[in-house]
Amino acid sequence: MEHKGIAMTTLPLNTYQQHHLRPTYDHHAPYLFRPMVRASQAHVVMLTEQGLIPAERGARLLRGLGELHAAVAADNTPPVFDGSVEDTYYLVEKRLAEACGIPTSQLDVQLARSRNDLDAGVFRMVLRGQLLRVLDRVLATGATALDRADRYADVVITGYTHRRPAQPTTIGHALAGYAEALAGEAVAYADLLDQMNRSPLGSCAFAGTDLDISPALLAELLGFDGLVTNSYEAVAGADHLVRVATLNAQALATGARLARTLMDWLTWRWVETPGDFTQGSSIMPQKRNPVVLEHLVSMAGATAGDAASVLNNVGAAWWEDSNNATTDVQVRLWDSDDRTERFFALLGGFLEQLAPLEPPTPTEIVRSGATTTAAADALTRHGVPFRAAHSVVGRLVRGGTPDAWTPDDVRAAAQAVGVTEPLDDAAVQDLIAAAVRPELVLDRAQADGPGAAAVRAQ
Repeated sequence: MEHKGIAMTTLPLNTYQQHHLRPTYDHHAPYLFRPMVRASQAHVVMLTEQGLIPAERGARLLRGLGELHAAVAADNTPPVFDGSVEDTYYLVEKRLAEACGIPTSQLDVQLARSRNDLDAGVFRMVLRGQLLRVLDRVLATGATALDRADRYADVVITGYTHRRPAQPTTIGHALAGYAEALAGEAVAYADLLDQMNRSPLGSCAFAGTDLDISPALLAELLGFDGLVTNSYEAVAGADHLVRVATLNAQALATGARLARTLMDWLTWRWVETPGDFTQGSSIMPQKRNPVVLEHLVSMAGATAGDAASVLNNVGAAWWEDSNNATTDVQVRLWDSDDRTERFFALLGGFLEQLAPLEPPTPTEIVRSGATTTAAADALTRHGVPFRAAHSVVGRLVRGGTPDAWTPDDVRAAAQAVGVTEPLDDAAVQDLIAAAVRPELVLDRAQADGPGAAAVRAQ
């Protein structure tokens, strides 16, 4: 077969090649070939500047690497695995030798470098690029959530706890809360990127080299902020890989919880079903199914599975260079990052189209019992101890919904639970007003609460 003018001989594959090397190559080569070429360009520049290889040999290698870079920029599809090379590392060597017109035995590109530190470096390069895209999506989704929170800070709904009506809140309050979660996740991704953007190159197998190389120059040429301090950790370490998997799982778990809440809002017709995120029914003409929310929950589950796989592999490895702690977890990380980026693109797009439809009426909120906490609090402002106020309202609830309470009912309930001082008219009126006017929550002054001004300040 031919690939970019390079002849490749199809060889019979043995069992190991068929069932491990080829599947791994097929997964890894599209991700790793380009950064391996970039890392090799930087390495050759460093070797030449350090006087470790003659300038003319360095120039020849850089010309060959330039050809490979141009070819992969035009077509990122690597040649089909044919058994002539073990992995992407040796594919780069083979193609570089052919581009330079020399046998692989005359290559200097691996001088003072191991597959160990090269893999560790390019893994960080790939993940760094993916995580930057994820962070962009997280920030964009947070900005969308904040915009909708500001827009709908005065749309009162029933807040739930344990799947039961609890207290009045607003769409804005809920979305501003999710935006705060996203802000925390964005900080965590930025911190992870800082950890990721440390170069392990120059560590070689794990113990460095006696040659006068410049790992700092390599780091600078490849856009790393600095070096991993210890060459053993540079090759053996996997904490940064675990953090990628677990942070993605955490971020998607939180987003999936919001997706489930949004499913309820759509079912109750509190908000419109965004047209771009629905599918029709195969048999029921009236159905518009917001299946994207189901997909988000499933994506969160798959990401949790990837995190579990990474943790299991890393925990099963030795504290040394080990494939199951580094190489074997890469596909799980790449898939996790790709899924995370798509997750936030979908969720952000959904939120962008979110709009109120038929939020619960004040009567519905009152009859759900969601205003009763505010009613009890109203009594405490008139000197009634909290537990007694709570008992008064509890007794009233057992007698009927708040919209049916009368001043006589309130006084009778207070007497029945043992409130020692008779309630004055102001106390009774405040309790009843709090019980039947859920919109009062919009005036709540507490800085982190659901008051409209507070939400917009948040």
